[in-house]
Amino acid sequence: LFPRVQDATVYVGGLDEKVSEPLLWELFLQAGPVVNTHMPKDRVTGQHQGYGFVEFLSEEDADYAIKIMNMIKLYGKPIRVNKASAHNKNLDVGANIFIGNLDPEIDEKLLYDTFSAFGVILQTPKIMRDPDTGNSKGYAFINFASFDASDAAIEAMNGQYLCNRPITVSYAFKKDSKGERHGSAAERLLAAQNPLSQADRPHQLFADAPPPPSIPTPVVTSLGPGVTPPG
Repeated sequence: LFPRVQDATVYVGGLDEKVSEPLLWELFLQAGPVVNTHMPKDRVTGQHQGYGFVEFLSEEDADYAIKIMNMIKLYGKPIRVNKASAHNKNLDVGANIFIGNLDPEIDEKLLYDTFSAFGVILQTPKIMRDPDTGNSKGYAFINFASFDASDAAIEAMNGQYLCNRPITVSYAFKKDSKGERHGSAAERLLAAQNPLSQADRPHQLFADAPPPPSIPTPVVTSLGPGVTPPG
């Protein structure tokens, strides 16, 4: 899943605890070829957190999946399906951190697994790489859904060893700004006023959304008794 192609990736929320990645894969195959599925796990319990991502080969397949899968019921619960990129854009409060002095062997998945312990990460960690060789330049960026998560990550991880190197963790500089970093009082004030940013678990944002207009029901009978069409 790393790195994900955002426009060809859908966010799936409201998932029952019994839903597994193989089930998610099989269900969404009905919309088009699936490249990857990912369901973030709680680091303590090992259980998924009620949401996941499905990456398709093309944006068209992702759009079709949203059309036919949104609000179908899995184990009696209606699932929410929308574009991962749009979902992340709504949640972006500016909790962006910079990680430096990375070992060349560290990849996106290791960063995700390490830093997701502090809270929801909005998209694949961005390791800066040489465009010709693909080799890591030794630094990366991570965008959290809340300042609580980014504050905790900086406090816990700055100076810690990751693959035998002490890493530096701080707020990233804003794009097109004169030395101003994320995490400012103004950004935090805006985040506090934005109801979207209050949900630390992204799937909670869609719990009260209205059902979509009537759409063709996907054939899901082969997936077992837990899967039912909308209604």
